[in-house]
Amino acid sequence: MKILKSRDELARRIEKNAGARVVFTNGVFDLLHGGHIELLWFARRQGDILVVGVNDDESVRRLKGPSRPVFPLEERMEILAALKPVSWVVHFAEDTPRDLIRSMPRLDVLVKGGDYPAREVSEYREVEARGGRLLLFPIRTRNSTSNILSKLGRA
Repeated sequence: MKILKSRDELARRIEKNAGARVVFTNGVFDLLHGGHIELLWFARRQGDILVVGVNDDESVRRLKGPSRPVFPLEERMEILAALKPVSWVVHFAEDTPRDLIRSMPRLDVLVKGGDYPAREVSEYREVEARGGRLLLFPIRTRNSTSNILSKLGRA
């Protein structure tokens, strides 16, 4: 099963795959679009296992506003789990995945969209302190869920 129920389950799976390079990325992943798919394939190419952290519904409302998310957490996780580059999907309730990352026994590469300057990635120091590295994905498309919703008159 690709959808993990807890951080403990994620930690156990990582420990069972001792020799594998673990890559992590995260986001809301509401209204999946081409930019998301490019990010996920880019992230997967950086290692053997791609863990995708997904903001829960409450954290999405705090970050994006009361009309979001469009799709509930369970549906967003199911969609991500159906994608070939994704190894495991796990959710988190905080605004950033820092605590989720801390719960991982190992993390080799953190992938973030290139719209984040490296110094503004709050998890960067956590990953680097544990021997991992930050890799910024070069954004090619200007599509974003917020832009799509705005075009639809919903944002």
